[in-house]
Amino acid sequence: MKKILFMEDEPTIREVLAEYMKMQDYEVTEVSDGEEAELALEQCRFDMAVLDIMVPRINGLEVLSYIRDRYPDMAVIMLTALGDEQTQVKAFNCYADDYVIKPVSPIILLKRMETILRRSLRIPLPAKNGLVIQKEAYQAFYNGEKLELTLSEFLLLQTLYEEPKRVFTREQLILRIFNEDYIGNDRIIDAHVKNLRKKLPENCIRTVIGVGYQFHQE
Repeated sequence: MKKILFMEDEPTIREVLAEYMKMQDYEVTEVSDGEEAELALEQCRFDMAVLDIMVPRINGLEVLSYIRDRYPDMAVIMLTALGDEQTQVKAFNCYADDYVIKPVSPIILLKRMETILRRSLRIPLPAKNGLVIQKEAYQAFYNGEKLELTLSEFLLLQTLYEEPKRVFTREQLILRIFNEDYIGNDRIIDAHVKNLRKKLPENCIRTVIGVGYQFHQE
């Protein structure tokens, strides 16, 4: 049974979403602020944390940094009513696996959780050289080495990789990554591309000025 740390300070939202998680056989530990979250992290090892950003005392971004410093392999979804680009960039720069804007459908949140947790399955490393995408595992490899990508980074890379001759606009990439859940500036794609380029051993994402991005590999 997967263990979930769920931090949300609004009791009604916390109760409803936690109940949906439990219906999917997740073991859920509920906390209302960052201090409770850090205490719970010291006492138990979790598979995933779902963190509201705007909570009392220690906020969600600070808890995310705490997790990345101590438990770098733990999956983290940020759950917040803040839809501004700056906050989202901060979350992804701290290597959040996903960013979900409230109000959110419990079913959509559960699908996001399921998708990210599937990446933790142990799958044999591919022997093929170069870039390899494993869609079912939501993982990418380069020369047999796993690339540590967030879910959004993986979906962005997969989209470009599967249609190398196509130039995607930012709006098209947002639809591929977030479906219709995203509310905010399309420049968030630029932040994802910047982070992807840092993680890829070679620069295979080409900027097409005035249009968007395209996969390109020698």
